[in-house]
Formats: sequence, C-alpha cells, structure tokens
Amino acid sequence: MHKISAAEPVVQHRPRDECGVFAVFNHPTAAEITFYGLYALQHRGQESAGIVAAGSADRTFKSHHGMGLVPQIFNAHNLEKLPGTRAIGHVRYSTTGSSTLENAQPIMADCARGQLAIGHNGNLVNAHLLRDELEADGSIFKTTVDSEVILHLMAQPAAAQGDSALVQALSKVKGAFSLVLMSEREIVGVRDSLGFRPLCIGKVDDAWLLSSETCAFDIIPGAKFIRDVEPGEIVVIDEKGLRSIKPFVARDRLGFCIFEYVYFARPDSTLEGENVSKVRTNMGRELARLHPVEADLVIPVPDSGNYAALGYSEESGIPYDHAFVRNHYVGRTFLNPSQLAREFGVKVKLNLIKERVAGKRVVVVDDSIVRGTTARARVVNLRNAGAKEVHIRISCPPHKFPCHYGIDFPDPKDLIANQMSHDQIAKYLQADSLGYLNPAGMVRATGRKEDRFCMACFTDNYPVPVNPDLDKLVFERRRARGGSVLGGDAHMPGLFD
Repeated sequence: MHKISAAEPVVQHRPRDECGVFAVFNHPTAAEITFYGLYALQHRGQESAGIVAAGSADRTFKSHHGMGLVPQIFNAHNLEKLPGTRAIGHVRYSTTGSSTLENAQPIMADCARGQLAIGHNGNLVNAHLLRDELEADGSIFKTTVDSEVILHLMAQPAAAQGDSALVQALSKVKGAFSLVLMSEREIVGVRDSLGFRPLCIGKVDDAWLLSSETCAFDIIPGAKFIRDVEPGEIVVIDEKGLRSIKPFVARDRLGFCIFEYVYFARPDSTLEGENVSKVRTNMGRELARLHPVEADLVIPVPDSGNYAALGYSEESGIPYDHAFVRNHYVGRTFLNPSQLAREFGVKVKLNLIKERVAGKRVVVVDDSIVRGTTARARVVNLRNAGAKEVHIRISCPPHKFPCHYGIDFPDPKDLIANQMSHDQIAKYLQADSLGYLNPAGMVRATGRKEDRFCMACFTDNYPVPVNPDLDKLVFERRRARGGSVLGGDAHMPGLFD
C-alpha cells in the first residue's frame, strides 16, 4: 500500500487539460478568426499555441508558434504576418512529447503532396511502433509528438493520390484523434471511429469553421454551430463547399470521453447534443440522490464544481453559496516542497470566506480528487474557519486508472483512489463523509447510453488496447538511444558501420 504523505510537494492536483483545435476556410482574416477561436479554447491547453495560415498570393504557408497563453503569443503585429483565407490553430497541453517549442502545433511539412499542416487533439497508442517503421524506412522526424506520424504516413510514396492518402494513413493509426489538416487547397476535419474527442462544424457568412468546442463559435460575430463531426467521419472543405467521407466501418459502440462533461469542456459548450452545464447540474442531482446528508450549506470548488454543486443544492434543498474565491491569475503548478510553498499554493488559488462557513455543516462539491493533497488542505481550512462538519461530494467516480487517449493523469501510484480504499480516503481527507458519483449516475446525467462513452479511467475497460508501460515521454527516451555518428556505440549503429 502506497502511503500518500501530507508533506508531499504540491504538484499535479487535477487531470491535465488536453488540446484544442480550430480551423477556418474562406475568410479574408482567417488567422484573426483562428486567434479568437483559440482564445475561447484556452482551457484545453495552456503550454503552447500556434497558427498556420495559407491562401495568400504567394501560396506559401505562414506560421507563428509560441510557448504560453494565446494572448501572450499573438498580437496584431504577428497576426498581420499570417495573411490568407485559410488557417488552422492549436492550443496544447502535452499528452505525448515534452512541452517545448519544437513540439508546438500545428506541425507543418513540405512533401511530394505539397505543403501540409496538422493539429491534433487526442493520443495515438501505436505511434511509437509506426515511428520505428517510418524511421527504419528513412523518415526524419523533427518533433517528439505522435501527431507527426500522420504527416509521414501521408507523405509515403505508396499512398494513393487525393483523399485516400489520408484514409490510408488513418487506417494505420490507433487511438484517439480529432484532427484539423490543411493542404494547399482545402481544410480537413477528422474524428476517429470511436469519437473519443469532440470536433464540431460552424459557419460565419461564407466561411466554414471547425472547432473542438462550440463555445469558440459563440465569440465570433455571426458564427453559428452547424453540427458535430461524426465518429469516423472525414469532412473536406474546399472551394466547392463541404463534403463528408465515411471510409471506416461503423462501430457498435463509441468511446466519447465522459470526462469532457465532468471537467474539461467549457460549461457553455454543447457536446454530442447536450449542454455541458446542464449535464454537470444533472450530475449534482444524481450525487444528492446517491449520497444525501443533513447540512446547512452546499459550496462548490470553483470553477469546475459550480454546476454540480448547484444541482446538489436543488435536489437536496440545502442552500447554495460561494465560500471559496478563486484567483484567476495564478500559475498552474507549485513545485517547491517547502511547507510555506505548499500552503501558499493551496490558498492563493482558492481563498476561503470564513464568515460563510463558521458554525455550519458544509457540503463541498468538486469534480474529482486526484492526489488528495489539495482536497485535504481545503477540509483543514474549512475546519480552521469554524465549520462544524465537512462533507465531500465528487461528481464522478474515483479515478483509479490512467488515460491513454489524450488526458494526462498522474501515475496510478499517485492516484489516491488507486492506492486507498474509500474509508481510507475519507480518513486521509479528514472529512466527516465522502461520496463519489457512481458510473451509472454519471451516465444518466448525460441522457445518453453507457455504450456511447469511454470511462476507462474509472473502470479499467479500455475500448482500444493499450500498452500500460508507455507514457507521454516515450519519444524522448527513444532519442536517448542515439550514439556517435562515427560508430563505436554497442547499442546503436553509426553511419559507417
């Protein structure tokens, strides 16, 4: 049994966001529209961002990438250097490959098929095997992200011309992918046949849009949501308009990531026909039915617990109030292991209004517990503020298993629910009670059937077989194989062997 110490550094408390993609076809200021789209998708990735634009007079792809947040990377000056009527953009949190500028997307290539660019949300579970094969045939990779494998597969001389080059490439990859691609004449959107990650179609005037979430359309004047890209569908947008290709065999079951509803997506987005805030409120209602308690106040952990707490309050009749105040201008991690840094890391993100909770029995609603250190610190703060009782309610089941399809959870040994029983977690948190939503209630809250979702991080039931020994830095370790170019390394051939 791995014991989680209270003296651990404050590190990754939540599953990391994934990535977001956006694309525009046939708009005179495509790069600027893409900038605003990425701004709306910032919650899906805060490590890096990039835009590739095309369609200007010289036909050359223009790009700008940077590390950090979208408004830190782009301004009026560098957007002016991205002329054209087509663009694709990407915000990234690394799920395969380290967080470096060379790994920022969209990735570009120039090959026999012309200029290509790709942005990817998801994770390919067989990318390491495909990369071994491609490198053995002479391919040279410039990044350590799995998405680059798709570009190399498309560039293979044996691949047929036209749409089938992409189809042949995608038939070889396995895992989760929602893609936006740009060639010298078209924009393409793709979802894998299980539909792990979202991708939707929009329109503004005569321009077509693709986005990870519908919230990106809402900030563009005149833009409207058309429909979702279906699992296994390829949509091709060119001067003739939009056409749909469905080259893959339809699946009996799907694998949409249910954690999109629980945490990742913005509450103002609509996913698979359901508004996210509505689903989260329903999860709170299900939670109140499953784990009722006598209390004086329901408070959310902002912002992810807001709607589930509202649903819990509405169903239970316990008044809803905000006692935690979130600081929106805080960095993402606090790595210093000192006690002062740990306390600072917790309190600077969420400060407690003591007067709201003093003398009261409090229900605290959040979307998840990962390591447990932050949740315990909140319980301690509530007790120090005079709360009589503290009851923890979580709007999803316990996270026990890693995700291999595009969400970066900590190692399973660092997931508290993987290492402790329910009673041990409640004792560790110093809570009066602890209640998780069960899988059935979580699915009911969506209004859809269980066979539409991937819930592997809760159930250990992976819809696509995975290698549990691989992690997001697999390609970095592959780089460490290299020896001298003159030979002399027993494990790696040199150029003159």
